[in-house]
Amino acid sequence: MEAPIERIKLSQTAKDQLQKLKRNTKIDQWNILCRWALCRSLAEPAPPSPVPIPQDSNVEMAWRVFGGEMSDIFLLALKQRCHNDGLGTDKETLATQFRLHLHRGIGYLAGDPNIKKIEDLIAIALEKI
Repeated sequence: MEAPIERIKLSQTAKDQLQKLKRNTKIDQWNILCRWALCRSLAEPAPPSPVPIPQDSNVEMAWRVFGGEMSDIFLLALKQRCHNDGLGTDKETLATQFRLHLHRGIGYLAGDPNIKKIEDLIAIALEKI
């Protein structure tokens, strides 16, 4: 499947939030934390607010690094979410929604006072099942 976005560049705020998550969870790869963040946002019933997101940090990764072996699954989940929200599934819409969901998810995870270790992420995932 064709990636909706070739390279993902995060905002400085998202980078700072990910650094906090890295300290708390001991997960040291950006892409793994970003996968958790995307899933956290996609699980929310409301769509993310369409706010501008600066690309002002030095954290950047390719779509394939972000998604790894599951990149097609993440893309399908994003497409389904866009469809459910009444949005298009063209490349531009997918790229915009991906960035919005990713940054919202990072904010949710970083702002959750209950996330102090990796097991807390797993507990959140199990709540949503």
